[in-house]
Amino acid sequence: MKFNTKRTILIGLAFFSICAFWQFYDNEIPKILKNTFGMKETMTGFIMSLDNILALFLLPLFGRWSDKTNTKIGKRMPFILVGTFLACGLLILLGHITKLGPFIFCLLLLLVAMGIYRSPAVSLMADLTPAPLRSQGNAIINLMGALGCICTLILIKVLLKNDQYLPLIYALVILMLASILLLFKTVPEKKLEDEMGTPSQTEEEKAIEASKGKKMPKAVQHSLLAILLAVFFWYCAYNAVTTAFSRYVEQVWHLQNGAYADCLMVGTVAAVVSYLPVGHVSQKIGRKKTILFGIGCMILAYGLVCFVNQYTTMISILFALVGIGWASINVNSYPMVVEMSQVGDIGMFTGLYYTFSMAAQVFTPIASGFLLEHVGYQTLFPYAAFFMILAGITMLRVHHGDIEKKNS
Repeated sequence: MKFNTKRTILIGLAFFSICAFWQFYDNEIPKILKNTFGMKETMTGFIMSLDNILALFLLPLFGRWSDKTNTKIGKRMPFILVGTFLACGLLILLGHITKLGPFIFCLLLLLVAMGIYRSPAVSLMADLTPAPLRSQGNAIINLMGALGCICTLILIKVLLKNDQYLPLIYALVILMLASILLLFKTVPEKKLEDEMGTPSQTEEEKAIEASKGKKMPKAVQHSLLAILLAVFFWYCAYNAVTTAFSRYVEQVWHLQNGAYADCLMVGTVAAVVSYLPVGHVSQKIGRKKTILFGIGCMILAYGLVCFVNQYTTMISILFALVGIGWASINVNSYPMVVEMSQVGDIGMFTGLYYTFSMAAQVFTPIASGFLLEHVGYQTLFPYAAFFMILAGITMLRVHHGDIEKKNS
């Protein structure tokens, strides 16, 4: 069993295009809503949350639909191609709309188009990677996603002048189309799927496949529910910090001039640098132990920040620890979820994984925001540490999906 790095990088082009789009969406759509259409902050925040709300329904739907699809070009590729082409067309249309009502309607259609191919795109890696090697595959997928974000940031810096978005939008569309067409030309999904057959299955996958059409064993159900709850809890913690930290720095440490960016950059770089090493470590010690190590890192970092009353260089070290912890979690959690699936249900389980992560991103801005507003900004890191502790407790209840646990 050998890991195909080149092929996994090419498969990652789908996630590259997805992350390239979301970097634009998260950075520029709020500015357009506020500066071009004069929308207030609260309504802008609601519009920006629609992608997470839609994802709760769209990702499991299209993941499951792709599981049942069988075409000459594969079961995931049709969704990737259709979703990308629709999204690119709608993005160009969005750039030419000057009235708020049509803009919002087009934006909703664009979010639906993006929802068509996220689950199938990630499922493609799981389909074409032997189960014990999926942590390494997921590490490369995440690296490709980070590269997509970086490319969009470069395009924004070079092409966005005086709020003239069309050059940026056309460049982004070209980037997305080029990456997906390269994926289509270089990764013959149907052929590779036929060549792989079933020799790469773990004993656990074989047992689950043998029970196909039957109810999932209760022990596996319990593990699946536990890890999905853990996904919810750690996204509650992580997203609370990433969305509120810029305000926390101003309110608690009384710093201005974007001082928060250094910490977030350190955390991001630490995560990116850790992806591949974490993938290799999990092959040696197992996915569950690696995730628990990551949770421990984040509990320690968030817990220590609770006691820091002013900004010091130690904060950057703690955020580097957060980045390492987040990479340890992120690389291994998705492969654990899909390894509990039946072989034909990877898309549906991918959708479930993203449903719980998106549900957290809908819930946590409201819950943490209420505490920030009515109790104080000092609640941010205790809130994050609390949810990471919950994630650790539920993760201890997971007994399936690990590389080492083949006959649990």
